Amino acid sequence: MKDIPAILHSAVIISTPLLFAATGGLYTELAGMLNIALEGMLLTGAFAAIAAVSLTGSITAGVTAAIIAASLLALLTAFTTIKLKSNVFITGLAANLLASGLSVVISQKIFNTRGVVPIHDLPALPVMHIPLIGKIPLLGNLVSGFSPYIYAAWLLLLLTWLVINKTTFGYRLRGCEKHSDVLHSLGIKSGNYRYVAFLVSGIFCGIGGSFLSLNLGAFVPNMSAGRGWIALVIMLLAKRRVVFMLIAALIYGIAEAFSNYAQGLINIPAELILAMPYGITLLAIIAASVFTFRRSHAERAPRLARH
Repeated sequence: MKDIPAILHSAVIISTPLLFAATGGLYTELAGMLNIALEGMLLTGAFAAIAAVSLTGSITAGVTAAIIAASLLALLTAFTTIKLKSNVFITGLAANLLASGLSVVISQKIFNTRGVVPIHDLPALPVMHIPLIGKIPLLGNLVSGFSPYIYAAWLLLLLTWLVINKTTFGYRLRGCEKHSDVLHSLGIKSGNYRYVAFLVSGIFCGIGGSFLSLNLGAFVPNMSAGRGWIALVIMLLAKRRVVFMLIAALIYGIAEAFSNYAQGLINIPAELILAMPYGITLLAIIAASVFTFRRSHAERAPRLARH
């Protein structure tokens, strides 16, 4: 199929914001705090990037603004959850609703529109080509010819693996979930590590959100379109393993890229084609749940037999 290289290339681009958000969500998950505000952080970063670029004309300023805005939302979520002891799920939902509504309100004040905010003279994101590898069929479409965002996502994923598994911070962060009492006995405040985890998730989501809007050249209300939720699913399905997160994000990217390609070629309703990536995600959740249940049942059966 001659369009496979193009589909793979699009899949990598589609998976990038998911990878940023999933990697950020991994930090809070390891700290024992399921961060469902990833959706709102992505959206906040996307709007802040376009707003900053429209005012300054600088992509660097846009990315910086996205990181700051998403981080502020992350810290607000952390403060409400950790300090004020509110329910983490309710706080996350509130953060998502706040991001959705506030972006529209600020857009009305700054751009006098509640709809699409385009940047007509926005320069295209630079593209990096890897010598030799870029000429290899299929492999070149997966690793070469992308903006620095894609390589930054992979680099941050690698750094996350190193931080989590090879540093003192990573060991303590993982201890926040089940061994917070031990940390407190050593004079280590688990709450501080949870704040840092939320902050990191905000930074990563800010970068991912800026990629959404700057790559498109415009901000569209609710343009995150459930990517924060998908990223959360990717992180949970991967069992906190960064390699599996990369694979899961690429699988979703391939599904969405194929659904975009299939419109007009397959004689079925467009709505059904567009729902394909979400259907695949749902099937993956069901399959993972069944596998986990059967595995736990198989491990428990010999112990029950001995008793």
